[in-house]
Amino acid sequence: MSFRFEGYVIVSADGMLADARHVMPDSLKFEGDKLFFEQALDRAALIVHGRHSHEQQTNSPKRKRLILTRKIKALTVDPEMPNATLWNPVHASVEEACAFAGVASGTVAIIGGPVVFDMFMDRYDTFWLSEAPHLRLPGGEGCFVGVPERTPHEVLASHGLKPGAPYLLDAAHDVTVTPWRRV
Repeated sequence: MSFRFEGYVIVSADGMLADARHVMPDSLKFEGDKLFFEQALDRAALIVHGRHSHEQQTNSPKRKRLILTRKIKALTVDPEMPNATLWNPVHASVEEACAFAGVASGTVAIIGGPVVFDMFMDRYDTFWLSEAPHLRLPGGEGCFVGVPERTPHEVLASHGLKPGAPYLLDAAHDVTVTPWRRV
């Protein structure tokens, strides 16, 4: 098995990926970032996320995915989404889950939430951190375990990832995406 692990998140200026209700607000959705994210997921062999995360895009039903849940023991096909495997990481490795999903190689895109991101911190080849610098979500949900006590940059750096040059995704709102790569 040969995998490339990539993470994707957009955060507010205070490092939040969701508001106080644990919902990604429309104010954190920008067309340039949505296009970047959708194109990346279309190239991925497998999407990984928790039970409350989902990209809700046109191609979403076609994408193979692992959905993390503690409600099951054995790997199983999600009865509501035939391309999705329900996975409890306590009972199976990510490699076993990928094999069950029929994926032996390629890019594995991790899309959240915070606990899911944390599980892969030491495996990311690249983490794509999109930032909306003019938006704050007080009392929101931090993008990673340990945010807001630490910034997303501090969390990524503490796991051996280094920032590359940011790309501008939305000039009107100064939204950028920075690739954080393992060196």
